[in-house]
Amino acid sequence: MNKLVSIIVPCYNQAQYLPDALESVLAQTYSDWECIIVNDSSPDNTEAIAREWCEKDKRFQYIHKKNGGVSSARNVGIKNSSGKFILPLDADDKISVDYLRLAVFEFEKTPDLKLVYGQAEFFGQKDGVWKLWSYSYELLLQLNIIYCSAIYKRSDYEEANGYDELMINGLEDWEFWISLLKSNGKIKLLNETVFYYRIKDVSRNKMINTISERALYDFVFTKHLNTYLEYFDNPIALYAREKFINDELNAIKESRVYKFSNKIIRLKRFLSGR
Repeated sequence: MNKLVSIIVPCYNQAQYLPDALESVLAQTYSDWECIIVNDSSPDNTEAIAREWCEKDKRFQYIHKKNGGVSSARNVGIKNSSGKFILPLDADDKISVDYLRLAVFEFEKTPDLKLVYGQAEFFGQKDGVWKLWSYSYELLLQLNIIYCSAIYKRSDYEEANGYDELMINGLEDWEFWISLLKSNGKIKLLNETVFYYRIKDVSRNKMINTISERALYDFVFTKHLNTYLEYFDNPIALYAREKFINDELNAIKESRVYKFSNKIIRLKRFLSGR
């Protein structure tokens, strides 16, 4: 197993968290990696921290670019990398020491794999296990069920045409997975915990309001309309169902009895088709 893995770390206003992410990269038991830190014109001290890590280990590289959002930053990082495999890692998250080794082993064992990821946990403002959905492409078309830091092949990234840079307000990873896995793509979900997602008081996901979220869903639905038509007899009904679910979830989140509401249980049953 000597295939190079390119780890792409876009950074904007996350300099205080960046050392934790890079430390988790440096600690990998699989040593054949490069890490491209992409400064998306962040106004903080991202550059100073990135250059410090580049001096610490030559496998770290630094790029500064004009601000364009996370999709643009990932694409620039990947285009300036050399690895056979790609791992996107947000600057405020972390990976386990064995993630690369376990993933490359799976790709070597099963060459037609499209995606490898594993169990995940929260840390920061909230700790605990992140209970992931069981994968199916049909479910992926309805819900964003794979976190952004799964590992994939460069060749599949190129076939999927990369991350859509029009999606500057979020959900770009979901749209990318839809493109990447469109051709009956096989995935491997590892039993081991390999990813740690930081919960903060303010995050990009929390800042997405209902209106912009609807616009993002509209964009994904329209872009992949032929795929939705292939998988669903009535994609318009599916779209309305998804809107109903999100409206219900938003109503619950605004309720004072959110944690105790039986609506949560009913919605989960509705989502799983039970």
